[in-house]
Amino acid sequence: MREVTLALPMIPEMEIEASKTATAIAESIRMSPDRIDEVRMAVVEACINALEHSHASDREVYVTFQVLGEGGDPDKLRIMVRDTGIGFSPDGLEEPTIEGKLKAVRKRGWGLKIIRGLMDEVEILSGADGTTVVMSKMR
Repeated sequence: MREVTLALPMIPEMEIEASKTATAIAESIRMSPDRIDEVRMAVVEACINALEHSHASDREVYVTFQVLGEGGDPDKLRIMVRDTGIGFSPDGLEEPTIEGKLKAVRKRGWGLKIIRGLMDEVEILSGADGTTVVMSKMR
């Protein structure tokens, strides 16, 4: 396993740095361009969620990239986006729908649904010490 961790300040457009790293690592394991785009979009969504919703006192987002696979042939990219914020209850979130959002004043709230649609595996761990979104994509 190879691993890279970024500590990014919670400032506008920091998600772009995470997406650049995601692209470089996905390219290094010969992931297809379509799958790289999906990984990149999921990383951006997860970083923006942390930036907007975590209220982390250290004002940082930690993004860890892990290349997994047997021997010299990596076949999976795991990405963990972590903050040290207030946490939330993932099970308590209402699943957004087109119909509901068209009628709603606030049109946002699609981030986790988008991430789940783009990645092969998604797990959300959240509590009083922060939130970690663990997402994986096969090569």
